[in-house]
Amino acid sequence: MEVEDDNTADDNSSTISSLAAGKQICIVGECTLNKRIIEAANSFGLPVVFETLDADWQKYDSPTVFVLPEFRDCEKISKLGHSIFGPTALLELAEKKVPIPSIKRPLYSHAMDGLVVCFTGFREKSTLAKLMALVHNMGGHIRREMVSRVTHLIAHCCGGEKYQYALTFRVAIMNESWVHFAWSNRHTPFFSATAPEIVNEHKLQVFSGARICFVGFPEEEKNHMIEILEQNGGEPTDLNDSNCTHIVVDESRMDCLPPAASFRVHIVKAEWFWASVQNEGCVDEKEYLLEDHLENLTSPCATPNMSGLNTGSSSKRGARKRKRLRDCLVQTKDALSPTQYKRRSSISGRLSCGSLLDYTASPDSHLHDEVESSETPRKNLSARHQVFLELVQTESNYVNILNTIMTLFKSPLETLADSENELLNQTELKIIFGHLPPIHHTHTVMLEELRQLASCWKEESSVGNVFLKYSSELMKAYPPFINYFENMREMLLKCDQTKPRFHAFLKVCQTKPECGRQTLVELLIRPVQRLPSISLLLTDILKHTSKSNPDHCALEAALASIREVMTHINEDKRRTESQLAVFDIFNDIENCPPHLVSSHRSFISRCDVVELSDSLSGRGDSLAFFLFSDIVEVCKKRSKAFNTLKSPKEAGVKMNSGKMFKHVKLMHLSTLKRVIDINETDDCRKVFALMCRNNQELKEKLYSFAITDDSVDKMMFLRTLCRQMANTVCRADAENFLASLDPEQLDIETSDVSTGTLSKAFKFASRTRIKVGRAFSFNKTPSRLKRAMSTMMSPFVDSSQLS
Repeated sequence: MEVEDDNTADDNSSTISSLAAGKQICIVGECTLNKRIIEAANSFGLPVVFETLDADWQKYDSPTVFVLPEFRDCEKISKLGHSIFGPTALLELAEKKVPIPSIKRPLYSHAMDGLVVCFTGFREKSTLAKLMALVHNMGGHIRREMVSRVTHLIAHCCGGEKYQYALTFRVAIMNESWVHFAWSNRHTPFFSATAPEIVNEHKLQVFSGARICFVGFPEEEKNHMIEILEQNGGEPTDLNDSNCTHIVVDESRMDCLPPAASFRVHIVKAEWFWASVQNEGCVDEKEYLLEDHLENLTSPCATPNMSGLNTGSSSKRGARKRKRLRDCLVQTKDALSPTQYKRRSSISGRLSCGSLLDYTASPDSHLHDEVESSETPRKNLSARHQVFLELVQTESNYVNILNTIMTLFKSPLETLADSENELLNQTELKIIFGHLPPIHHTHTVMLEELRQLASCWKEESSVGNVFLKYSSELMKAYPPFINYFENMREMLLKCDQTKPRFHAFLKVCQTKPECGRQTLVELLIRPVQRLPSISLLLTDILKHTSKSNPDHCALEAALASIREVMTHINEDKRRTESQLAVFDIFNDIENCPPHLVSSHRSFISRCDVVELSDSLSGRGDSLAFFLFSDIVEVCKKRSKAFNTLKSPKEAGVKMNSGKMFKHVKLMHLSTLKRVIDINETDDCRKVFALMCRNNQELKEKLYSFAITDDSVDKMMFLRTLCRQMANTVCRADAENFLASLDPEQLDIETSDVSTGTLSKAFKFASRTRIKVGRAFSFNKTPSRLKRAMSTMMSPFVDSSQLS
């Protein structure tokens, strides 16, 4: 149906006329019972009269403003030249304190005031006529063509020239439900159809009205694409469906066009599907036709025929070519077996990075870059020269991968950042790509020198000096990237899972030839693998280099520098992980002192204990010791979350509602004077004590504990603690901080603390994390202990004197 333009720009607008719209206001029907409407009518200073719905409108021969409750039978009044308003429009004008404008069409509200709307895709005239009337009744304008003044396109389905225009110039493409929703709110004064939340809710879905068939994809990938299709308003179908609109094909596994039930169907590459999701609109199929892709494969030197894009698949030339190509694969559908391929659809869960530098790289088979080489046959080259060319080849492949990451991923994402179309914000971009540019720059310039060396190769050429020259740059560039690789990977996976447009962007990039069908995570792990690869190749070159060659010493030095970088990375990585562990521990402890987090502090180990004394948290309390390089954080394990659990589901909810630990005491290692190992007996196992005194206290305090964690070796933990104590006070004799006592010297009543009682209490504490009550019977610090400890006041006393 043709849509006619509004005659003038002022049609149906609320522009105030210099003349009054009428000489009187007539309130009709149930509006006469509404006091707000009557007060609003009186505010305009015109005579107000009242009428019923079945009144004789012919008697109103002078211009009159009619206020009708509904617009069902208003044609008679409109033909008489009178202005018709809805009660909402009248209330809005009165609230704004502006005169009643002169209008040609009934105006119920200003919900679409100032909007210019265009329609596309509607085949039923009655539906289109109704929508046009509603737009006019809410103050909107209608245009037949997509001109610059159009603010919204209302489409019945995706596709078409108007649709592509709107998509190109970022004109909002709306579903017809938007008009109906706005009309359903016609009784709400000052309701606006352009509110962002309303526009987002009623935008036309990406694949609305499309019936799409996926061909050639592995089952997992196909199911994933169907899920995305249905989320975006499309409907999956098969090749036999005569109403199929698109056939999406994995072009990497197809060399012919699949058979289609209709010649009107668009046969496109997978890139079209993901590009549509990314752009939040069905992009133009002409740019992604499989037919053009196959033609380029068969005639790589041929110049693309741009005129063919205008005729599409319905042209005679296209039909003949399609028939010719289809004949070569009539059995395409049956021949495709998803089980033959192994392609994963998501970047989630593909990587488990433990010892990152243990990976070794091999020459990349997907991204190939030819290296300048001699015309001499390969078999006539020396072994040293052959390994060097392999090094240059792998370095070239590696730099190509870095170029791909920088140009195909990083640059477009940065261009879109901080715009209305952004896929990732600046923080996310910095976490994912922030540490890559130094590596890219260093290897780019290093590759140029290696290529120059290859172009004028001599057996005396120094390969080692090239790597020695850039060893300091490698030392600076790699540690930040590898240390925070896991953080980068987690951020990338999170964005991939929570941002559909970014997920589609990754899929589009993955279809590009320069990606070699690899995911971004798979590309980003290459820097992790590169240094070990260089080390292996340099070792191989050194093996084939005689000691008389000037390059021998340089290669040894270069190899040592590469290994030094790797060692530094491993040490720096462990240090970084230890510092990150401090943050994790801090976040798990309620009321944890803020100064626990410090740049010079690193986490050492953890030990779960039960307090035996009654001077720290409470006898029988389940505690956790977090040993750091200079302090010990003592926390109480929360028990409420474990006492009242009725189901695993409830457990998960309660565990997430609070922190796992509660702060008890933060002890500096300099305040720990002695670590006392309680000798093992049949009734007393894994018990130790700490003797503490700080500068503000006159007396020592003794805290005793029993280790409940079976995986913790008591002596190893105590020696580690003593070693950290010695480091804190700059002492070398850590063993002097450790003393041994028998249980009797602590007045432990072994008859009450039997093996059975002790084991049951520990088992109960470890399983339920609740207080063990008085399962242990320990008296307060006895005088015998005070006497025994009096000889241990100074850590400078030889521990052998105490046992």
